[in-house]
Amino acid sequence: MRSRTLSLAGSTLAAAVLASALLPVTAANAAASTPKVTSATKDAFGRVADNVLTDRTAVLLGGKAARKSLKPTGGVKLSAAQKKAEDGKLSALKGTKSRLAALGEAYTSADTKVTVDGAEVKGKKATVKVTETTTLKYKKIRGDEPASTGFEAHHVLTFTATAGTWQLTAMRSTDGGAPRINEPVVPAADAKLGRTPMAIINAPKAATTRNPAAKPKTLTGGAYDYRAMATYTEKYWKDYNPAYRKYNAVGGDCTNYLSQGLLAGGWKQISTVTPEEYDTWYYASNGTADAWIGVDEWSWFTQTAKRTTALANVYQMDIGDVMQVDFNADGSKDHSMMTTYRSSSGVPYLTYHDADTYRRSVASVIASYPTANYYAYRT
Repeated sequence: MRSRTLSLAGSTLAAAVLASALLPVTAANAAASTPKVTSATKDAFGRVADNVLTDRTAVLLGGKAARKSLKPTGGVKLSAAQKKAEDGKLSALKGTKSRLAALGEAYTSADTKVTVDGAEVKGKKATVKVTETTTLKYKKIRGDEPASTGFEAHHVLTFTATAGTWQLTAMRSTDGGAPRINEPVVPAADAKLGRTPMAIINAPKAATTRNPAAKPKTLTGGAYDYRAMATYTEKYWKDYNPAYRKYNAVGGDCTNYLSQGLLAGGWKQISTVTPEEYDTWYYASNGTADAWIGVDEWSWFTQTAKRTTALANVYQMDIGDVMQVDFNADGSKDHSMMTTYRSSSGVPYLTYHDADTYRRSVASVIASYPTANYYAYRT
């Protein structure tokens, strides 16, 4: 059974922005068919976002939890084109759910909260920014799953005044990195060309089949403290450490965040430059190494410097190990994630930034991107 929660008053600032921005549209600057923005309309903008996002998650729960249609709310509705697009996404998510089931994963409930962060009305268009916070409880299929997984994501919705009503005509996510658990896969139209510099070692691709040969490791007491890596990563998965710059708006924060966790577990920074490419790994107030923040660059540095060894299968990862994904299988890696939990039956769970996510199973990522290339690293 789905648990659904809505929060539209996330902060005083959000309320103030809405109060000042969502004012009635006067006849002097708008056509007679332009509807006024009332307090009920403000509330409805947020509830429409909740409607759409909760329905996406509901498909992953299956059974009676998923609604059959996206209904209007508070006089605000989806345009015909947007409803068709959302119906297609819900259909695609059924495929994700089926792949998850085949990999031995399911959820029992979900809780979605939508907070309106800001809004702006210009003529017949209203642009509304929202934050989605979703938690899903794992079904105890094997009995060793963690309690839950969760993520925080950001979206921009465009509402257009049409025929006397406000209609949702566009919606997009503003986070980089891996898509959310409830976001269907949309294949890219054009593949990127991978680039490989000289004098580096490329990591081999990892298999994604279940039950590979075990690769256990000592978590504490050795050269690195892997539990410390996981503790740091889970501490700052949503509330970022203010001691570090954020890179979300300039390509993504996933590898910057990963590097912070590795540093917390004992990795040493290298700032001395040598003739080799991607030979440094450091964070500083006046600069940061490419290998600290870049997905491919991190892989090239860690493999060449023997900071990591490649694992043959993603299910061999243990706490503190890293998975990277090339979503489009185009030769350029796109995303970095750390294993912060491993179940007794051998399923790694990943925590990462962009979009900020806590304990997402390897199976869930594979189910969302069954044709991607995966890379697994023993750190």
